[in-house]
Amino acid sequence: MWFKSALSLMLVLFLSAYDISQADEGRVGPLRIAVVGDTGIGERAFRPGFLAVHKSMARYGANVILHLGDFVYQPEWFPDKCNQKYIDEIQETLVLPYQNRVFVAGDNDLPPKKSKPKASGCWEKIAAMRTPFDSFPENHSKAKPRPLEGSLIVGNVLLAVLDSYDWQDPTPWLRPLVDQARKDGLWVIFALHEPAVTTAWFLDKRQTTLKHINALKPDLVFAGNQHSYERFYPMGTPDENGGISHTHASATVFKKGEGTIHIVTGGGGATFKPFADQQGYASRTAPKPVFDILATRALMNHFLILDILPEKITARTYRVCPKTNGEGSSNPRWKSDKPMWNDITLECDGKDPGTALFEEFEIHNNY
Repeated sequence: MWFKSALSLMLVLFLSAYDISQADEGRVGPLRIAVVGDTGIGERAFRPGFLAVHKSMARYGANVILHLGDFVYQPEWFPDKCNQKYIDEIQETLVLPYQNRVFVAGDNDLPPKKSKPKASGCWEKIAAMRTPFDSFPENHSKAKPRPLEGSLIVGNVLLAVLDSYDWQDPTPWLRPLVDQARKDGLWVIFALHEPAVTTAWFLDKRQTTLKHINALKPDLVFAGNQHSYERFYPMGTPDENGGISHTHASATVFKKGEGTIHIVTGGGGATFKPFADQQGYASRTAPKPVFDILATRALMNHFLILDILPEKITARTYRVCPKTNGEGSSNPRWKSDKPMWNDITLECDGKDPGTALFEEFEIHNNY
């Protein structure tokens, strides 16, 4: 056992030191990125969902994983250290299968505090297993990314990780990188843990996080935190009244530059919490302008696969239905005894176990 752990650790360190540009050099076909959030490692999660997602996701052979945070859901109050068993499982399932690893810190991964007493405190060890951020260009700006932020170029994509819990406008340090990426013909993708926009449990960030992000005009923005799937139409920067211009159509092919597509993907194995409007929480139900930009949403285990070429991004969302009897720890519902569940349907209800395409869309580069 000790030999296997030591060998795995050596491999992780080797991959972490491996230059990304070398890793992608000579790659045939598109850059492939697996995107997942809120996985089911730990006793407070829906383990059958995580195991099914991990096994299915690994079969697609992505050379990059983008994890949106909340790796671990442990049960102890104010743990004084991170349990090594969680790190070992992260290493086995979310590190070793992927050549490059882009990790976002979730609130459950940071040290515990009064408002999050069961946080795992595992982030320092998790961060050590990710691919390091690129060195920040000294001649770009006096502003620098904060400790939980950074960026890296993987193939033909600029990936930027933002800190959603201590939000500060990233424009001073991020704008020069985005401008250079555009000049170099790269796609631009942002990632953060708590969404800038969601109908799951609404916090109004239209004049802060959403405005700051959309003003930079990334092609895609991924977030987790909400244990659900949501895709929004391509949108512009919110106006002073909270209105959001958007492309409202049933089309699944979009043009680069016509708006930023936000996706919430928190279906990696955490238990499902119904959307606020399903629970009857008026104060956390999103207003009409936000529902107007919502393309689709679902409560399901899932992950995304991005195939990225210079001329287009193809994004596929895969629904994963694990084999489970729906009892005890095999029940994916948060507080499953609450009567609200009598009228709420999960996407996998009535479906056979397995993985299936839920939806697909494309963004085309309009040269």
